[in-house]
Amino acid sequence: MQLLLAPMEGLLDFVLRDALTSVGGSALHGGIDRCVSEFIRVTNTLLPNRAFIRVMPELLNGSRTPSGVPVRGQLLGSDPVCVAENAARLASLGPEGVDLNFGCPAKVVNRHGGGAALLDEPELVVKIVSAVRRAVPATQVVSAKMRLGFNDDSRAVECAIAIAEAGASELVVHARTKADGYRPPAYWARIADIRAAVRITVIANGEIWNVEDARRCQALSGASALMLGRGMVTDPGLALAIRVDTPTPLAWEKLLPLIQDFWILVCNTQEPRQRAGRLKQWLNFLRRTYPEAEAAYMTIRTENDQARITAWLTEQAKAAR
Repeated sequence: MQLLLAPMEGLLDFVLRDALTSVGGSALHGGIDRCVSEFIRVTNTLLPNRAFIRVMPELLNGSRTPSGVPVRGQLLGSDPVCVAENAARLASLGPEGVDLNFGCPAKVVNRHGGGAALLDEPELVVKIVSAVRRAVPATQVVSAKMRLGFNDDSRAVECAIAIAEAGASELVVHARTKADGYRPPAYWARIADIRAAVRITVIANGEIWNVEDARRCQALSGASALMLGRGMVTDPGLALAIRVDTPTPLAWEKLLPLIQDFWILVCNTQEPRQRAGRLKQWLNFLRRTYPEAEAAYMTIRTENDQARITAWLTEQAKAAR
């Protein structure tokens, strides 16, 4: 089974990708086979190299996380020519592949005709994917990620066929519409309908929080590959657990050094005003799985001093040994 780490704007950036693909050591890669970057937004200009590298610094490391997991760069835009030009530039930087975003539910993105809003325009989707496929060298993969639709899923199969026939070789399907947001359930059986209509690899995504969810998603969707998002953020051992079919989360004592490494990288790469917030953000997600994360979050939720947070984390790690 192939397990992918999802792109999540404002959350699953290169810092958290580094942490989550380090679970279990570099030989295990956190159980993750491939990551996809946060979207790189394309409007009406050809972006400079630094714009791609800022979102995906793994481009400076052979398109791999420090533990060696390949990263595919994702573009978001609605103008076929502009997206294609930027796809060509991204491809020249050596990513694992180029991914296209047809699933972002953010209002500011949809208002400008991007992300999930494109699912109401399959004809435009065809133009974007076709243009990108022509612009990117044949040796590089072009893939896409979509939701089931915007307000409803009536055109889900039509959009998937458009993406496949335009030249994408892989498709991730988040089994909800934009209108569904992140509310459960995810409609995994609709992925089976899409798989039956296309001849490319279809990867299932959405509402996979634990091993049981992964098995049910596989059964209902028929997909052999899964993409993990919030489930992996709340339980960093989820991918490894799915691989060995065990419901036991990663022990908090083993997670603490990872949180420390995450904090160090945050302090080395993020603006000072953002640092404490990034740690609190991840701890807030971890509260779903770990009572210890609840206690940690409540302890530092009003703390913004970097030195005091560092000292506190050091003490926690010592106590856990």
